[in-house]
Amino acid sequence: MEFIDVINERYSVRGYLDKEVEAEKIEYVLKAATIAPTGVNYQPFKVYVIDTKKYKDELSEIYGANWFTEAPYVLCVVALRDKAWTRPWDGKNIADIDATIVMDHMILAATDVGLGTCFIGAFKKNKTHQFLQLEENEEPVLFTPLGYGNAEPRDTPRKQLDEFVVYID
Repeated sequence: MEFIDVINERYSVRGYLDKEVEAEKIEYVLKAATIAPTGVNYQPFKVYVIDTKKYKDELSEIYGANWFTEAPYVLCVVALRDKAWTRPWDGKNIADIDATIVMDHMILAATDVGLGTCFIGAFKKNKTHQFLQLEENEEPVLFTPLGYGNAEPRDTPRKQLDEFVVYID
């Protein structure tokens, strides 16, 4: 698939088939995480691959939408704040930015192989920390279900370029 087709085809899937995902497709998606750019290439993240059949109750406490646990897997990207690059002039730690780029790479890779995903940022952080047994320096940033979609895209109007692009001559 051409890259422009991947980004045009990707949408937030809010319904999944009860169909197993092939191991090679999961590996393809996870490999995309390894090539995601991160600050100073520190790669300060972990990716949790969670079996929804085994952990449906725990995942439902983290994010309550029924479709969240329909896919066979849920992925969670966790930022390792103490291992991320920090801008020395203002102290901005970019672990959350790195983790977001990682998730975006995985989501686009999933689309490329016919899998559905949905960025989830509205989860319960404390429940996530407990479930994944995270350390204080580990910050859950995003979740996504991973599976074969069973829902049509919603209408998502997009801004025109002139509404957000600023050229400085």
